[in-house]
Amino acid sequence: FLPCICFHFFPLFRQVRDRLKQQVVEMTEKFPGFRPGLAILQVGNRDDSNLYINMKLKAAAEIGISANHIKLPNTATEADVLKCIASLNADPAVHGFIVQLPLDSDKPINTEKITNAVAPEKDVDGLSSINAGKLSRGDLGDCFIPCTPKGCMELIRQTGVQVAGKRAVVIGRSKIVGAPMHDLLLWNNATVTTCHSKTSTLAEEVGKADILVVAAGRAEMVKGEWIKPGAIVIDCGINHVPDSTKASGKRVVGDVAYASAKEKASFITPVPGGVGPMTVAMLMQSTVESAQRFLEKFQPGKWTIQYNQLTLKMPVPSDIEISQACMPKPIDQVAKEVGLFPDEVELYGQTKAKVQLSVLNRLKNQPDGKYVVVTGITPTPLGEGKSTTTVGLVQALGAHLHQNVFACVRQPSQGPTFGIKGGAAGGGYCQVVPMEEFNLHLTGDIHAITAANNLVAAAIDARMFHELTQSDQALYNRLVPSVNGVRKFSDIQIRRLQKLGINKTDPMALTKEEVNAFVRLDIDPGTITWQRVLDTNDRFLRKITIGQSPTEKGFTRTAQFDITVSSEIMAVLALADGLDDMKKRFGRMVVASSKKGQPVTADDLGVTGALAVLMKDAVKPNLMQTLEGTPVFVHAGPFANIAHGNSSVLADKIALKLVGKDGFVVTEAGFGADIGMEKFFNIKCRYSGLRPHVVVLVATVRALKMHGGGPAVTAGVPLPKEYTEENLQLVAKGCSNLNKQIQNARLFGVPVVVAVNAFKTDTKAELALVVQHAKEAGAFDAVECTHWAEGGKGALALARAVQRASQAPSNFRFLYNVELPVVDKIRLIAQQVYGARDIELLPEAQEKVALYTKQGFGNLPICMAKTHLSLSHDPEQKGAPTGFVLPIRDIRASVGAGFLYPLVGTMSTMPGLPTRPCFYDIDLDPVSGGVNGLF
Repeated sequence: FLPCICFHFFPLFRQVRDRLKQQVVEMTEKFPGFRPGLAILQVGNRDDSNLYINMKLKAAAEIGISANHIKLPNTATEADVLKCIASLNADPAVHGFIVQLPLDSDKPINTEKITNAVAPEKDVDGLSSINAGKLSRGDLGDCFIPCTPKGCMELIRQTGVQVAGKRAVVIGRSKIVGAPMHDLLLWNNATVTTCHSKTSTLAEEVGKADILVVAAGRAEMVKGEWIKPGAIVIDCGINHVPDSTKASGKRVVGDVAYASAKEKASFITPVPGGVGPMTVAMLMQSTVESAQRFLEKFQPGKWTIQYNQLTLKMPVPSDIEISQACMPKPIDQVAKEVGLFPDEVELYGQTKAKVQLSVLNRLKNQPDGKYVVVTGITPTPLGEGKSTTTVGLVQALGAHLHQNVFACVRQPSQGPTFGIKGGAAGGGYCQVVPMEEFNLHLTGDIHAITAANNLVAAAIDARMFHELTQSDQALYNRLVPSVNGVRKFSDIQIRRLQKLGINKTDPMALTKEEVNAFVRLDIDPGTITWQRVLDTNDRFLRKITIGQSPTEKGFTRTAQFDITVSSEIMAVLALADGLDDMKKRFGRMVVASSKKGQPVTADDLGVTGALAVLMKDAVKPNLMQTLEGTPVFVHAGPFANIAHGNSSVLADKIALKLVGKDGFVVTEAGFGADIGMEKFFNIKCRYSGLRPHVVVLVATVRALKMHGGGPAVTAGVPLPKEYTEENLQLVAKGCSNLNKQIQNARLFGVPVVVAVNAFKTDTKAELALVVQHAKEAGAFDAVECTHWAEGGKGALALARAVQRASQAPSNFRFLYNVELPVVDKIRLIAQQVYGARDIELLPEAQEKVALYTKQGFGNLPICMAKTHLSLSHDPEQKGAPTGFVLPIRDIRASVGAGFLYPLVGTMSTMPGLPTRPCFYDIDLDPVSGGVNGLF
């Protein structure tokens, strides 16, 4: 036989290291910011464990693996270790995870329980029962193999000897080396014998081996004369024997008598320098393999999604019957399907969850998908189905055309839900489900806004009361109290001092004049614009008197309640691009002016940090799903007539990253294109930096007949016959509104697809007429949709049109430059979007223009607060009126949100209840305890 070749680790390890290093480079180039992650969990402080861990950390650093050493004290309990393992299992940055054995703890710990707690997909040591079971069954491509046997096999392969058909002997049967080595050789087609300390014919069995792997843990147990000439010998042993020539008094030897064995073997591994370093190399290889599997499974934009099959019924049942007949997927399954990691999702029961903003940082280098906004013509009081169309479109794109697609919609207010409009989850077979969860409390965001808003309102009145009843020094003593003889400014108080130009941090250093400026906001009650809010339609709170209790010492004033979704805090939530940005916007919110005309902010009141605390969970988008199982973000819900009417920037940004460059995000802008869409472009897109690809404009025959001169449409009243019988003349005349809204969308340079939402009373001729008019008016395409009755299938033509339009050139542009004077910006919107001849600023509005310009707010975008029932200020003017003068009765500032909002006409910010509110039809089911009703 050939002379013995002694394996040396270093050249071979360098080959493995260089190969792995190149693989890591390729991963990071393909997925910028990504690095394979290895976690090493150690209990105690054994010297040998520290040595081995340092070797692993060094190897990881050389290859480019991000290695994390977690060290628990030797007082750690089993529960402590399991808790740490659970955290590492859930950490998406950890791809490989080992528990360093033995566990050096003073407390009893079940080692097998610990190793089995490691997630099998991260168990790069291959010690869990699941990985061991897969190995024993021969599933080598679907498991992790313990590193020492894996290294042994690599060394055997390096000899060039074919394992198949050879006789192999393994000495040792440990779970870490012997048993898995047996399985590995067996599934590589060797004939394998396992020997151990009780084997009586050990020398005889060794003498038969073509391949000998020794892991007995006994110094030089296998003698050279036992070995078959020409055998391959892999020595896994590490033992210490006395040696007076060594400084330590001992030396390291293997389980094989090396000096005599190398005379018989053709290949042999030395100790040290053989199997040990290859074990480390295989740990690195398994970590890289795990990272590659992770990327294949969680590749951004690569979805594996299970869609729900609809069972359509005719006639179409009520919305809540359809919703409750659906069995939604567990929301953690939805999250996993769209590429969210477990630690990025906070479950709120089985059907809704919040998504951590950290996902944006993880996906920051990924391209965005296509951005689609759904808007509509000027609606009837019944609504024309924008939400239904939004859901139908995403169900068509996702469940039928298999595109990655997200819907991003607003959370509905409970005011309209229990008032006149009902729910906003869509309708028919195009709904966000469960619809009762969607329409009611969801995850409590609106309640958080109510609490935060009313905290500001309470702070305003309390501050005015205290300033009126206390001296400067008394106020100062309470605002900056002495604690254990020491006064200290809070961070928010330091910011107020800096705003006042007082660059001092020692509370004792302020002069009397500086104390006066610091403690007195000197709010002018007549300038307070901040109102209390409630998420209920209650007309009797539109004007109230507060402060009537004797404890308020006669300091009363007239105030009002608005509906919660009109609060500036809601607008801030919708426009913020993160928690820090939201907090800064809170601080900038102007609540009133001082008697000297200076703006008074939430920061001046000292309430900014508290608002951030109240809203820290609300800032995270809510994840739900449609009837057909496509994902939905439900987040923020500002009204479109008295606010900017769009769901959150954060939800859109996260969704655009998750769908990938070929996917779609479909969001909805409230009411008609003249309101919600205009604000979507000029406000939301201006702050988000996002650029839309397509506008979907929803039109109905019913609304067009109204615009053509049909009788009034009233909620709760049967439709007149003009709406239930064919009338092409009314439809054609009403298309003036459709034409104008198409023009409005094209003002911004974005392709327009008209979705004609068909009702059962519409005739084919009426629908065809609308499609024809839309195309003639400049729409990219116009299609009839039957999604309400058919789900995504009924919106397939719309989905294909949107796909085509998304490939067309989009020359997006804003309507105005924010540097223009306030009046000019208002005039541009009135003339170009509404069709007005001019605007008229009433005296109060004129004063506000001068005030806000003086205060430095003149460069903010404009958010028009006007009726949604007409292009003009008069809800009775239908069609596309022209030549009117738009009256601006007042202007208010939402400085934190970042816009000025002119008030057009006599709109109320607190709706009232109708004679027969929707809540007449809502109740609990006496049997199931669920919700019954129409919503």
